[in-house]
Amino acid sequence: MNQNPTMQPPKSNPLAAFYRQPKIYVSLPSKGKFYPHGALDQSSNDQYPVYAMTAKDELMFKTPDALLSGQSTVELIKSCIPAIKDPWVMPTIDLDFALIAIRVATYGDKMEVMSSCPHCDAENNYDLDLSAWFTVFNNFIYQDTVNVDPLVVHIRPYSYKEFTRTSIKTMAQQRIFSIVNDDTISDEEKLDKFGKSFVKLTELTVDIIADCITEINTPDGTVTDNGMIKEFINNTSKEMFDKISNHISAMKKQIEFEAQDVKCGECQEHYSLPVTMDQSNFFGVKS
Repeated sequence: MNQNPTMQPPKSNPLAAFYRQPKIYVSLPSKGKFYPHGALDQSSNDQYPVYAMTAKDELMFKTPDALLSGQSTVELIKSCIPAIKDPWVMPTIDLDFALIAIRVATYGDKMEVMSSCPHCDAENNYDLDLSAWFTVFNNFIYQDTVNVDPLVVHIRPYSYKEFTRTSIKTMAQQRIFSIVNDDTISDEEKLDKFGKSFVKLTELTVDIIADCITEINTPDGTVTDNGMIKEFINNTSKEMFDKISNHISAMKKQIEFEAQDVKCGECQEHYSLPVTMDQSNFFGVKS
């Protein structure tokens, strides 16, 4: 009778000691809330290790399709913040912070930004201190209830998957506006396409708000059914809709990059420098 050969333990890689080590430890703005079960390896002290990017990670950000679909961002976060097991379902309030932390771990606190002076057109280079944003994010508290008397509306941030899907749909609708200069399309057809696009963009806006609501407390009980919540959002007063929408926008605005006041090195005039999370530029550097 044949006997199974003795199983040999896998060989340990002698190069393992030279693998990446965490460069920094950070606390997530969400404080670990809003993640589905198993999507985040919860830390007992609310500190998560962040690793520097690998060469493979950098190459991902040179693939336009992967950037557009969000796949490159997902793979980057899985590689550099392995505690986030499923970045697709991470709350978007953690997204920009995670990318900043990865960039700091890879390149350091400073990020060079090029800008053209609006006063004299001179090209300027500025060093932004990304670590200063850690304080902003760490002091952030997501207020997940909105009082719209007599209702209490419970909200959550969008997941990265929802955010990406909505962004792609919005871009698809906005492309229709480019036909305004297309002479091969009649004015009647242009008006028809514009009208349909405006309707779809409006529906997207309403769906975004409805999808952020997890439950609504009424004087008679609690509603959690998503269909009923969407029906309510479509039929409520503008005042009540605006209170919910403004609260969601205010939460998002708290963790957006603020424009920086800078001075032109040529004409010495001050101007406002917007800082954006254009990921292809944010990570595309160091060659």
